[in-house]
Amino acid sequence: MTTHPDESQRAGWLLYHSVGMFPGQEEAVRAALDRFASSWCRPDLQRWDYGLAARREVLDQWARLIHAPAHAVFAAENVTDAFARFVGALGRGRLAGKRVLIAADCFPSLHYMLSGLAPVLGFTLDTVPLGPDETYVSDAAFMARWQDDVVLAVITWVTSTASKRADVARLVAHGREQGSLIAVDLTQGAGILDYDVMAPAVDFVASTTLKWLCGAPGTGLAYLNPRLLDSDLTPLVQGWFSQPDPFNWDLERFSLAPDARRFDSGTPSFLPFVASAPGLAWRLSPAAAGMRDHNLALSRKLIALCDAKGYHLRSPREEAMRGGSVMADLPPHVDPRALEAKLASHGILVDTRGSTVRMSPGVLTRHQVLDDLATLLPEV
Repeated sequence: MTTHPDESQRAGWLLYHSVGMFPGQEEAVRAALDRFASSWCRPDLQRWDYGLAARREVLDQWARLIHAPAHAVFAAENVTDAFARFVGALGRGRLAGKRVLIAADCFPSLHYMLSGLAPVLGFTLDTVPLGPDETYVSDAAFMARWQDDVVLAVITWVTSTASKRADVARLVAHGREQGSLIAVDLTQGAGILDYDVMAPAVDFVASTTLKWLCGAPGTGLAYLNPRLLDSDLTPLVQGWFSQPDPFNWDLERFSLAPDARRFDSGTPSFLPFVASAPGLAWRLSPAAAGMRDHNLALSRKLIALCDAKGYHLRSPREEAMRGGSVMADLPPHVDPRALEAKLASHGILVDTRGSTVRMSPGVLTRHQVLDDLATLLPEV
């Protein structure tokens, strides 16, 4: 990995679980947006071609990252939107009278969305609770609630409150025995951990580019297993970009695209994809080599620091069970917001959820910053 001289001011960035950064990001994003502005404002007929090509570039990068066929990926505004399109397309015929399984430590927005769709599509949303004094739902607890009346299980690959990493292979093996559809939220793991949609094969995955992929908000990315594309899967919301030829305006000739483009609807957005392409390109380049090793080395130091301070560690200690973050409970006498502000004034950026402090070291985070953090964090 290489860094730019001007990245020293970002050496204390521990917010990769929220917004990712990479060396030279500002310049790369600015250049991409400048190219878009020049193309969009040029007085010719090519502006749509450029915008669609920029969007397609990100979809192709996403397909490459997760080892998916290009025709099986689609774009959305965010992860919630992508999941809603998938669940809506399953329809009452598949979902009514069945259970949709999700864990209580999922990203809350997915739970809100599924709760709203449950009465519309006739399914029961079954939420596997956290056990007493537990910081995440174990794979064993999730599987214990997963029987053959579960039509769809939503797996959170890496949780946003503990960075607990699910054993997807084990969960998928159990789910296939139950005959369930399996969807995976990759948001907190995509980019820092390798993922292959075919190893094991799942039915749906979604992520945003915003975090470890170092992109911009408004760029949701999804994959749908091609075997479902061959079924009668019909999106609830359709539009002119759902067609094989979006420029067909004959009302009598509307048909859904045979590939994942059927999940498009109206006029697509371009700017979030233009701004996200540099981050994905960097992640897929040799420049990103070693980022996980760097993350693990810093994470070990953070865990040792939490232990030394007497903090209760929320994240698993085993590296195979953990994503890219270290999360711990602050002492009761510490004001989380005040601590955030104090650390930020020293160039160290973390965030809190309630009394939980979340720290995610990435490519720009430097080892020496953790020495400063050790001095600034209060003890129990």
